[in-house]
Amino acid sequence: QVQVVESGGGSVQPGGTLKLSCTASGPFSIYDMGWYRQAPGKQRELVARIGAGGTPNYADSVKGRFTISRDNAKATVYLQMNSLSPEDTAVYYCNAQHLITSADYWGQGTQVTVSS
Repeated sequence: QVQVVESGGGSVQPGGTLKLSCTASGPFSIYDMGWYRQAPGKQRELVARIGAGGTPNYADSVKGRFTISRDNAKATVYLQMNSLSPEDTAVYYCNAQHLITSADYWGQGTQVTVSS
């Protein structure tokens, strides 16, 4: 079983910053990694994704504010979140997708709250 674990969530003021981390067991270098979020009463949505080759993509709502990166040596993906707004409040989930098998693995989620 692949273990995916998020950390770094918390509460911040509007305009603040937060950095999330996620580790995934197994062959990290051949996982596509992504961050998703789900706000109360809403569907889960893609926030940012970074391929095994290092190519990032972002939801329009976070482009220019969030940066996804990965460190394969540490088996860790990061989400640097700047200029946070209340609309960013959600549970953030880390996803690992195996490049070869396409199997998906999910973390337990970490709460991000941007108070107003």
